[in-house]
Amino acid sequence: MNKSIVLTAVLMLAIGVGAGYWLSGSHKTSTTVAVNEERKPLFYRNSMNPSVTSPVPVQDSMGMDYVPVYANNNTVDTAGTVEIDPVVVQNIGVRTAVAKQMALSRTIRAVGRVDFDEERMARLHPKVEGWIEDIRIDKTGQSVRKGDILLSIYSPKLVSTQQEYLVAINNLSVLKKSPFDDIKRGAQELVKSSRKRLQMLGVPEHQIRELEQSREIKRSLHIHTPVAGTVIRIGSRQGQYVTPSTELYMVVDLNQVWVYANVYEYELPWVKTGDKVEMTLASVPGKTFKGSVAYIYPYAESKTRTTKVRLIFENSDLLLRPEMFAEVIIRSDTQEDAVVIPAEAVIRSGDYAQVFVVRGPGKFEPRIVKLGFESTGQVAILDGIQAGDEVVTSAQFLVDSESKLREATAKMMDILNTAEDNQSGMNSNDVKGHSEMEMGGDTDMNMTLDGSDSDTLNRSNNDD
Repeated sequence: MNKSIVLTAVLMLAIGVGAGYWLSGSHKTSTTVAVNEERKPLFYRNSMNPSVTSPVPVQDSMGMDYVPVYANNNTVDTAGTVEIDPVVVQNIGVRTAVAKQMALSRTIRAVGRVDFDEERMARLHPKVEGWIEDIRIDKTGQSVRKGDILLSIYSPKLVSTQQEYLVAINNLSVLKKSPFDDIKRGAQELVKSSRKRLQMLGVPEHQIRELEQSREIKRSLHIHTPVAGTVIRIGSRQGQYVTPSTELYMVVDLNQVWVYANVYEYELPWVKTGDKVEMTLASVPGKTFKGSVAYIYPYAESKTRTTKVRLIFENSDLLLRPEMFAEVIIRSDTQEDAVVIPAEAVIRSGDYAQVFVVRGPGKFEPRIVKLGFESTGQVAILDGIQAGDEVVTSAQFLVDSESKLREATAKMMDILNTAEDNQSGMNSNDVKGHSEMEMGGDTDMNMTLDGSDSDTLNRSNNDD
C-alpha cells in the first residue's frame, strides 16, 4: 500500500515538473516569437556600402554579415531622420562638431612681392658742379643716419660764394656805424643774401658758422644725407666730376615697406582699403607679419587679368627685404557673431546644401541650410542651425545614404499601403457590382418570362 502511494507521488511530481517546463518553454518561445515579430527586419544592408541591400541575411565578399535594418516606430518631426545602431556609428567613423558663434572674415589669398616704400626714398644730387675729393660712404647696403657726411666736393662756385659772403661781412662791419640808414640797411641785406645763397647751394649750417668764425675759405664742402636709411645705389666715385644732373646716392628707409599683391577679378569686390592683411615668408618661417591694404590700383593687368593692390608693413627688424616673394592673406568683409561650422560638414547637392544634426545617440536629422562665405575651413550658416547644435563632420555621406534609404523605404511602404487600400476598395466594389448584375439579370429574366407569357396569352385569345 505504501509502495503504491510513493510511486503515485513520484509519478505526479514528474508530470508536474514536465508540465511546468513545457509551459515555461512555450511562454518563452511565444515571447521570443512576439519580440522577433515585433523587431522583424525590413531588410539587410551592407555595412561597408549602405546602398547595397538584401531582403534575406547574407554575407559580403569579405565574409561580414549584412546589418539588419528595423522599422523605426518612433515619431519624428523631419522626413529623412535616421537612427543608426551605435556600433554601426562607431564602425563607419562618425565624428561631430558643435556650431559656434564667432567672428569670421572672408579670406583672399594672393602672392605678394616686397618693394621699397616710395615715400621713404631719397635721391641725392649735387647743387653745383665740381669734383669729388673725399668719399666716405662708398658701399651699397650701408646704413646712414640723418645728417651723416656722405662726401666732400670741391666747387669753384662754392669758393666764390664764400668769398662774397666774407666780403659782405667785412663791409657790414665797416658800414654798421654809418649815419646813413640806407647804406647801413644795404650792407645788412647783402650779408643776408650771401648767407642765403650758401644755404641754397647746399652748404651745411655748421660750415657756414665755421666760416663766420674763422673767416677762412674752405676748399671743399661736405654733402650730408637729409634722410636716414640704407644706401642702395652709388652714382659717383672719388675724383669724379659731377653736375646737378648726377645722382650721387639713393637712400631708402626700410623701417616700412610696401608689398604688391595681385588679386583676381572675382575677388576684387571684397577688398577694401584698410582691410587687415597677414603675410608669411619662406625666409622667416613661423612668423606672421601684420599689415593693411593701403591702395587699390584703378587698372588691371592685361596678361594676368589681376588688379594690383598695395599693402603696408612695418619692418623695424629689417626682416622684409625688397624683391622677396610672400604669401598674402587679406581678411575682408568681417562678419561678427556668425554661426560657424566646419566646411566638411556640408553636403552640397544640386541647388541646396544640407547638414546632419545630432538629435540623440545614433539619431541624425537632415537640415537644409543657407550658407554664407567660407574661410579657413569654416563656413558661416545664415539659416538652418543655431549656435550649440551638434553636426556630423565625418561619414555624413554614409548617414545621408542611410537617410535616403529610410526615406525611400517609407515612401515605398506608403505606396504599398495605398495600393492595398485601393485594391481592397476595388474588390468590395466588384463584389457589389456582381451582386447588382445578378439581381438585374434575374429581374430581366422575370420580365422576359412575364412578357413572353403575356404575348402567348394574347395570341391565344386572338385565335379564339
